[in-house]
Amino acid sequence: MNYQITPMTSAHLDQVEALEKICFPEDPWSRKLLQEALENENTTSLLALSEDGRVLGYLFFTAVLDEGGVDNIAVHPEVRRQGIASALLGAFHRYGREHGLVNLFLEVRPSNQKAFALYEKLGYREAGRRKNYYLAPKEDAIIMKLELSTCI
Repeated sequence: MNYQITPMTSAHLDQVEALEKICFPEDPWSRKLLQEALENENTTSLLALSEDGRVLGYLFFTAVLDEGGVDNIAVHPEVRRQGIASALLGAFHRYGREHGLVNLFLEVRPSNQKAFALYEKLGYREAGRRKNYYLAPKEDAIIMKLELSTCI
């Protein structure tokens, strides 16, 4: 499958909002929250975009001082396990190295074993838990950390 990682613009918000509702039906980000993330100067918003302009996945991450954190990541269910999440996270890692970030963080549900396995494969390690972080359904979040100095 051919796609490119590209910056998100407001022209993509309809597709991103639709994908958000598919991937997180119990608790999707609102259109307003997506727009605010897109406009936040500390947040970078990236897309995996197909050749025909279809949004296949997206990533929002925030960088503050020497740390970066994934705010939201999603890949359309029809194209999962084709390297899109890895490519989006790879762009996050490159950004981190280029901007002098030391640690990268993300949260994942304990029940999302496929995502957890991907993050471990990319070098993230469990760093803690946030009790009852997710609301729908209620679940802890595993905090995962990647030390950029230890990855290639």
